[in-house]
Amino acid sequence: MKLLLYGGTFDPPHNGHLHNLAAAIKAVCPDTAIVMPAGIPPHKQASATPAALRLAMCAAFRAVAPCVTVSDWELSQQGRSYTVNTLEMLHARHPGAQLYLCVGSDMLQTFTQWHRWREILALAALVVQSRQNGDAPALRAAAQTLERQGGRVILCDAPAVECASSEVRAALRAGAAPAALTVLPPPVPAIIRHCRLYQTPKEAPPHDL
Repeated sequence: MKLLLYGGTFDPPHNGHLHNLAAAIKAVCPDTAIVMPAGIPPHKQASATPAALRLAMCAAFRAVAPCVTVSDWELSQQGRSYTVNTLEMLHARHPGAQLYLCVGSDMLQTFTQWHRWREILALAALVVQSRQNGDAPALRAAAQTLERQGGRVILCDAPAVECASSEVRAALRAGAAPAALTVLPPPVPAIIRHCRLYQTPKEAPPHDL
């Protein structure tokens, strides 16, 4: 059995995220691909967007493939969300399964700064999709470094889709709503509009579905 894990803040999920997951699924053909929004990511500030809304927006990933499921496991844990803990949970729940971890190329280049990164390499193969055109040489170098440490790295053969959640949030706060929403898959734009997410504090209230 093959299990592919794709974690992130997903605040909000955008077409680049879906593209990365689709490329990883094509590369490894998993039985199940688990999308898992993080509670408190170790490398970022905690999201101001309620966890329930980020989870609801992650329904967008189900359109990628029938094997995709969305899990709230990290959201239900206390403290920071460390990938190694999630992989250990999956290993315990699915003994004998082959684990794969989908990451963007930006994450691969800082991978040795991750919490217990060597244990992550022992638990799962990394499936890496480029997030920026032209980063292939740096990506190959980072993959080779981790392979020398005993890791297995699978590089996806798909063009990059350059998009960032931080840019979407900034554009929405600046009032560029229609343009910003074009890079977001359903049902994300509807949730953002209904709950008035990513607006300036004066504009905000609502926030529940």
